Amino acid sequence: MRDDPHLLMGAYALDALDPAERAEFERHLGSCPVCATEAEELRETAARLAAAATVRPRGEFRQDVLTRVEGTRQVPAHVLRTRIPALTGRSHRAARWTLAACVAAALAFGGASVLQNQRAGAEQARAEHRLALVTALLAAPDTQTQSLPLSGDATARLVVSHQVDRALFTADTVPSPGRGRVYELWFNDAGVMRPAGLVRASGDPVTVVLDGDIGAASGLGVTVEPERGSAHPTSTPVALLGFRA
Repeated sequence: MRDDPHLLMGAYALDALDPAERAEFERHLGSCPVCATEAEELRETAARLAAAATVRPRGEFRQDVLTRVEGTRQVPAHVLRTRIPALTGRSHRAARWTLAACVAAALAFGGASVLQNQRAGAEQARAEHRLALVTALLAAPDTQTQSLPLSGDATARLVVSHQVDRALFTADTVPSPGRGRVYELWFNDAGVMRPAGLVRASGDPVTVVLDGDIGAASGLGVTVEPERGSAHPTSTPVALLGFRA
């Protein structure tokens, strides 16, 4: 790990480094403005997800979540084998911190309604898979965040990890794209736009795990589409973003 300080990025963003590791990484930040910007963006993103804990769920929901966290493997075995590198001691510490952010994200961004029905096997599996993806994205050593402009002054962030091969959209608020309309996300596969998920207007924080793998996509586009989405873009893009190398 000392041979490549960039591998400390995810743990630093989540305050999961010990004092010596933190000092080592901050020395690196002083000489690497790109990493300094990246670290700041990752810390802001983690803070946004953690802030979702201010949502007040039903009375017994907190204990339900805590019980399931203690008794459920958060990362399925097939995900560990194919998506997530072997966990070192540092990675285990980072995973503990990211788990808290993931639970908060689930509460604020749609996971609450899923976990309230966790006794249904299919719903439980989907919730666990979503938490595993967010955990992996935040903890991956190659995770990057990029700003994504929306309508007006609103700005979202895209969290990308090519190692995990997934991406996450997050925004403090999402302005209305018009009555009966939604924002649709698209992966750019060599000029062919592949549907990657819908984002609806909200005055509260929103997070969407994009549908499908990043694969060979070179970037992301956002368009305004009918409420149920479209198979192909039907409007001028609101935003276009190229993934960083």
